Amino acid sequence: MPQRVWLFDLDDTLHNASAASMPQIVEEMGRYVMRELALTRDEADTLRAEYRRRYGATLLGLVRHHAVKAAHFLHDTHRLPGLESRVHGHAADFAALRALPGRKLVLTNAPRAYALRVLGALGIAGWFDGVLSVEDMTMFGQLRPKPDARMLRRVVAMLRVPASRCVLVEDTLDHQRAARRVGIRTVWLQRWLRAAGARHSGRPVYVDRRVHGLLALRRRPP
Repeated sequence: MPQRVWLFDLDDTLHNASAASMPQIVEEMGRYVMRELALTRDEADTLRAEYRRRYGATLLGLVRHHAVKAAHFLHDTHRLPGLESRVHGHAADFAALRALPGRKLVLTNAPRAYALRVLGALGIAGWFDGVLSVEDMTMFGQLRPKPDARMLRRVVAMLRVPASRCVLVEDTLDHQRAARRVGIRTVWLQRWLRAAGARHSGRPVYVDRRVHGLLALRRRPP
């Protein structure tokens, strides 16, 4: 059987970002928008929510409408002192991940420096064949992070495998919906969503598997 290519999201997929980093990142994004655009906290929060709704990410709206430099935004919002001491994953997931046959890459909308810090703190950086971060998701001079289908098609082309041999393991349904349109198989991982108290039921038609841990993929791949 041809080798699978596993594309793993990072935050709230490989580690509990809801506890380790997301509250700080959201806070730093708010401060950044207030400072750079001279807005109040309420104005900044409203703008961030609007850009996230329209573009899928605050950064895209800031770049498009306010000439914000992506590298400056990513650096300022992801410095996160003490991050390594807060990062944690799940031992059963890591055991399954290490034993999972096929190529494994991280595909994250986070900046590379942050992703490498998290993977290093988890002790799993060497298990992946590569890291595709938000800096790698540029087409024709424009950022195209998940869930941009054009970027996902380019990733598949770069990997030189049929899309059907790729599997995206994610906590975010919008990203899985886009991946399925491209022909990538999808796994909705809910371990850290459950830990954060989120409640989800059912399985959308564009999700091939809904799992609570990575051991399920080792036992029965999608």
